[in-house]
Amino acid sequence: MSDRRDSRARKAALLSVATSCALLLAGCGALPGSTGDSPGTIVVMTWAPEQTQATNEPGMPAMAKAYAKYVNAQGGINGHQLKVLTCNEHNTTAGAAACAQRAADEGVAAVVGSYSQHGPSFLSTLEAEGIPYLGGFGVTETEFDSPLSYPVNGGLSSLLAGNGQQLAPKCESVTLVRPDTAAGDQFPAFLDAGLRAGGRSDATDLRAAEDSTDYTTTAEKSVGDDGTGDGRCVTAVLGEKTATFFDSFRRITVTDPDTGKQVSPRTRIASVLGSVQQSTVDSSGGSGSPLENALVTGWYPPASDAAWNPMKQAVAKYAFGDDSIDTDDPGAQTTWIAYTVLTEVVGSMGGQNIDATTLKQALDNAHGISTGGLTPALGWRDQDLASVPDHPRLANGKVTYQVVTDGRLVAARKGFVDVTRTLEKASAG
Repeated sequence: MSDRRDSRARKAALLSVATSCALLLAGCGALPGSTGDSPGTIVVMTWAPEQTQATNEPGMPAMAKAYAKYVNAQGGINGHQLKVLTCNEHNTTAGAAACAQRAADEGVAAVVGSYSQHGPSFLSTLEAEGIPYLGGFGVTETEFDSPLSYPVNGGLSSLLAGNGQQLAPKCESVTLVRPDTAAGDQFPAFLDAGLRAGGRSDATDLRAAEDSTDYTTTAEKSVGDDGTGDGRCVTAVLGEKTATFFDSFRRITVTDPDTGKQVSPRTRIASVLGSVQQSTVDSSGGSGSPLENALVTGWYPPASDAAWNPMKQAVAKYAFGDDSIDTDDPGAQTTWIAYTVLTEVVGSMGGQNIDATTLKQALDNAHGISTGGLTPALGWRDQDLASVPDHPRLANGKVTYQVVTDGRLVAARKGFVDVTRTLEKASAG
């Protein structure tokens, strides 16, 4: 704990220096947000990996540009025009660091609605410059620790805990198929916490190569020796490779003990949003997809929910023909939500100059920020943050339960499910 306190003390010191520098404007360079544009222009950045061999989220920067067109067509944010800079972080530590340095050099007021798996590589730079990181995808633990981070969802940890709670009433036993990586090593604790909350025992932990092109052997192991028995479930959280796993799963057979014939396993399948989304279901056969009847835990309402209509209308009008934006993709959705929050917060700031310092102050005092029903009301005051030791910046510990029905991801139950207490127990354990 002393190392964590020392780390936070260093962060606080850096923030103090950055804040004083911005206020005094003594040898500190241009005021953040004033990169050669008119004084009323708010300059922000959105980054994500593109054209890599691993994770790609081109829809996030594209959504940011579409949002800028959308809001500027309405007169801007509280009279301020919005300018969005984008950066490809290449899914590397060097790329993430380079994007953060560019954000600092450009003097942006915030980094908004972005994706990176390399939190330590970019947040140290943002912290030194006092630049808020608003609405990251939630893929790294650092996003829930840094005082400059303002997450809009509960990250992958909340999805796993929620998935455990979603599966508990329906599954007597669960196998978790997850990447054989350091990040994947954290998955079982959160899923197990959700299962325990529902009175079930821990899942069987099955590691898999994250870059495999065939998961037949893994699929067979996930079913085990009782593939025709009831009450067995397999949840796969392999990112973009989840679809590959379920394709392999669809092809395996087990021996029926009564007839001796080879049959498909009765095992029910599940996953979390991001590893499975509507485009995954569509590309794997729609209503004939192996994902039919799969249970999926998400951060937000299903893409079919009317709350997404403003986003879809804005994309149709201001990003017509840009096929990089999939409005069903949780990355693009997170970017839309992050910019919605930016608009609400800036709108509450009156005639203040908008820069990194004033925006951070406004975010620190933000409370009850509406995202039009896409998340619970958000805020990052001390009293708004959850008591999750490893996630001190967690402001939204709620998830949604979804199910694939007739080839569509739809709500399995209405509203949000709060897994904050489950996360607390997982962290404590």
